[in-house]
Amino acid sequence: MPAAKNTICVWYDKDAEAAARFYAATFPDSAVSAVHRAPADYPSGKKGDVLTVEFTVAGIPCLGLNGGPMFKHSEAFSFQIATDDQAETDRYWNAIVGNGGQESACGWCKDRWGVSWQITPRILTEALAAGGDEARRAFETMMGMTRIDVAAIAAARRG
Repeated sequence: MPAAKNTICVWYDKDAEAAARFYAATFPDSAVSAVHRAPADYPSGKKGDVLTVEFTVAGIPCLGLNGGPMFKHSEAFSFQIATDDQAETDRYWNAIVGNGGQESACGWCKDRWGVSWQITPRILTEALAAGGDEARRAFETMMGMTRIDVAAIAAARRG
């Protein structure tokens, strides 16, 4: 199979392989496909250290780069995972937060490597797409949440 034309590259200090293996174990349609070692010393590592990791997260091809501590993750980039119900939402949220991550607002959390994730139930995106009062009620309800509560969003949609 030919390589993807577009791949998301995620910069890690030194734990790209651990992060990729965690994502592969957590999300369906995810895998680690290759680990490449540095052919020579480089500014943040030595010859033979893991330099890049090819992996897939929920069907999206990614490359983890062990580039060193110079650049940090921010909410300017996040993976958004659509969920079908509260059980799926809770499963992913708990996996990320429970593995050294941290909660944030409005369905966002960070994994232990600082990568941001949006764990977003489809009912929320559908409510926002509906527009009008339904979208406003769902949005206002979401604004007070950390992990998204599917039942509360459904109630807000109904008014």
